[in-house]
Amino acid sequence: MNILVVVILVVFAVAAVLALIRLVIGPSILDRAVAADVLLTEVVCILGADMVINHHTRSLPAMLIIAAVGVFGSIAVARFVARKENPR
Repeated sequence: MNILVVVILVVFAVAAVLALIRLVIGPSILDRAVAADVLLTEVVCILGADMVINHHTRSLPAMLIIAAVGVFGSIAVARFVARKENPR
C-alpha cells in the first residue's frame, strides 16, 4: 500500500508542476485558464485520494467548494474572452 501512495503522489506532483509551467508561460489567457482548472482538479483529486487512503469523508465539503470555484472561474474567463473578441 505504501508504494501505491508514493506512486500516486509522484504522478500528482508531476502533473501539478506541468500545469504550473503552463500557467506561468501560457501564451494566452485561455491557456492559463485551462492550467488553473487542471490545478484545481489536481487538488480535488488529491483530496479524494486522501479520503480513500485514510478512510474518511471530512474533505468532501472542501472538494465541493473547490469544484464550484473552478466552474465559476471558467465561466468568468469564457465570458471575458467572448466579450474581448466580440466587442459591441
